[in-house]
Amino acid sequence: MRLLHTSDWHLGRSFHGASLLQEQAVALARIVELARDGAVDAVLIAGDLYDRAIPPAEAVQLFNDTLAQLRETGAAVVAIAGNHDSHVRVSVYDPLLASFGVTIRGEVRRAHEPVLVSPRLGGAPVAIYPLPYLEPAVDGPGLASPEDEGAATIPARLRHEDVTRLALERIRRDLQGRPNHRSVLVAHTFVAGGETSESERELTIGNVDRVSVEAFAGFDYVALGHLHGSQQLDGPRVAYSGTPLPYSFSEQHHTKSVRIVELDAAGNAAVEIVPLQVGRTLCTIEGGIEPLLRDPQFTSAEEARVRVILSDEVLPLQAMARLRRRFPHVAELRHRPPEVLRSTASERNQQVQQAASPLELASAFFADQQGRAASPDEAELLREALAAAGRGGER
Repeated sequence: MRLLHTSDWHLGRSFHGASLLQEQAVALARIVELARDGAVDAVLIAGDLYDRAIPPAEAVQLFNDTLAQLRETGAAVVAIAGNHDSHVRVSVYDPLLASFGVTIRGEVRRAHEPVLVSPRLGGAPVAIYPLPYLEPAVDGPGLASPEDEGAATIPARLRHEDVTRLALERIRRDLQGRPNHRSVLVAHTFVAGGETSESERELTIGNVDRVSVEAFAGFDYVALGHLHGSQQLDGPRVAYSGTPLPYSFSEQHHTKSVRIVELDAAGNAAVEIVPLQVGRTLCTIEGGIEPLLRDPQFTSAEEARVRVILSDEVLPLQAMARLRRRFPHVAELRHRPPEVLRSTASERNQQVQQAASPLELASAFFADQQGRAASPDEAELLREALAAAGRGGER
């Protein structure tokens, strides 16, 4: 059984105001190509299909076209709703589409109903369980029904760990009745130990959104979504595919990819990470504005989306407009002047007491305000100012 694991498409997302839809279309076309060339049996899309609950029409059209193209490859498609998606909207046609080999599951109470896929090359079928993103306060009461085993011990206030285990109990009960099936879980959640980035939406405040790796014991492969970096948490068996494109500068060093998973007859997973190599790259450059505009070492950044950190003491006038002449895709500008060392009140009082002349006092004041000593030209200007004030250069 060959699976293609992808997630977090976030269709309709922008990057600092710039639309990503065209680059997303290229990334999805690459995924279709990989599914076709790899004779994939099933494509798993682990949530956050869109970037918001009500996506733009162009994003919906791209998603629909991609699903049709994936089905044309002969692969089944199993997708779930993530925390950015509207569970109702993305899965409204799930009962109809399922008859055509496409599952888009948003109904949490149906997570124990698997999609059964038989490999093209023969062998035992695989039960793929689509588990959408779980909101403890919303989904917990429905999952924690009295007939469930252990219901008496269910805590009054459910955490993500609790509600996930409740859903998995139902799934495992179904799986017990399928002794000859290999098992795959598709889930959208934050598994403890995963590495975050700046572009993920926080699920909760604190660490109560974490789900332990141990909660997913017993499945042959767990295709995760939510975290944007490709990573595995229990060998190749439990893994995040990551996003197809970088969605924040914290991802500029990520290799954006999908995972091709080969499940053997015993359910052992062999994983190939396939880079997508699409979309505009990201980079961060730092320095004074003049070197940035002239130095050839920054040539490679001219076609990238750029975050600029200016180190000039004073933010230059029209800095963004000037930078865009060389870096037309500059997306973010930060000003980080040299560190300024300020004197404490007691230190300033001591400087006043020890100053031997008005010039020394003025020089100490200049250094305290600017965080550095006066240059020779600036020191000369101080002398001239004191002389013009009729005080002279000495006491």
